[in-house]
Amino acid sequence: MDAIDFPDDLVQTQAAWNATYDALAAPRPRDTTALRRRLLRLSVRLWWHPYWKTTPSVPAARTELRQLVRARGAVRAA
Repeated sequence: MDAIDFPDDLVQTQAAWNATYDALAAPRPRDTTALRRRLLRLSVRLWWHPYWKTTPSVPAARTELRQLVRARGAVRAA
């Protein structure tokens, strides 16, 4: 699949979703209610983002977005 140019706000939302999910998955997370609510809000933003109406293969694009954000996070961590 060709590289997709995702909107910045979509990439940032996915990165925030990943960070929130990781915080919730950590041992003994603090303020789980707030984290769950944030994860839900971010999930809604991701799912209903207008970008998905412009791409022919939404499932593949969603997968590529998740992989892109994970790769960027790994580069920043290194």
